[in-house]
Amino acid sequence: MTHRHAESPRARMMEVLEVAGMVTIQDSGRPGFAHLGVPRSGWADPPAARLANRLVGNAEGAALLEIGAGALRLRFVSSSGTWIAATGAVASVRVDGRAVSWGAAQWVPGGAEVEIGPPISGLRVCLAVAGGVAVEPVLGSRSTDTLAWVGPPRVAVGQLLPIGTAASVPPHPDGVVVPRPVDDVWLRVTPGPREDWFAEHAPQVLRSAEYLVGTSSDRIGIRLDGPTLERARTDELPSEGLVLGAIQVPPSGAPVVFLADHPVTGGYPVIAVVHPDDVALCAQLRPGARLRFRSA
Repeated sequence: MTHRHAESPRARMMEVLEVAGMVTIQDSGRPGFAHLGVPRSGWADPPAARLANRLVGNAEGAALLEIGAGALRLRFVSSSGTWIAATGAVASVRVDGRAVSWGAAQWVPGGAEVEIGPPISGLRVCLAVAGGVAVEPVLGSRSTDTLAWVGPPRVAVGQLLPIGTAASVPPHPDGVVVPRPVDDVWLRVTPGPREDWFAEHAPQVLRSAEYLVGTSSDRIGIRLDGPTLERARTDELPSEGLVLGAIQVPPSGAPVVFLADHPVTGGYPVIAVVHPDDVALCAQLRPGARLRFRSA
């Protein structure tokens, strides 16, 4: 009689061999802690993350690896192998040196290495593994918050990242994954709560000008280069709550669009708010990318 031996805890691990850029663990975030000063955090590009999880048969909110403007090499320490999928920014994907398709479920044999190259188009790759990245949750989430640094630390060489138990066999793909625009993007906006703090022409400037994504952009927000937005009031605004997609304008007049790790409060006026369905587009804009705003 033969016996099937369970894998050891170490056997369900990914060993981090090389890291370039900002690599973090992200899931659907930790809403409900703003009163403690803790941002929601979570995936910068939720549609891409949900798609990656769906491709490998994970629950929609499973944790995955977000590779920002960089590259990653992993070894899968497992005798049974697993499924992976890369979405979001387009990048090369290799399994033991063999090129495989981006945007599709790929089988990784036990002990194999996976390489995700630098993004060819876009900025952030979502790499899902069947079973999800099973680090210990903090405040109910496995997301790394890069503002308050709540949650697991950023991914570094030498780490062993645990993998959860795969829930199901990846479903049959229902279509071809098409990359989204990563330049010359139009974002829908609605008026912000402090639009009246700006000169009468400022909202029109925002909705008619072309802006470029600045080099200091990150998971907290994208900082824009372009026409400045003139304020009508110069007094100080008491700190008030901020939401995902808020366009805040500091004294320089250069707008900032807040992303997943945005602060929960701020003292600069918010002139407009990006439509929730368009915020994910911001996550894939590289420095120098062009964007425009239009009324929702």
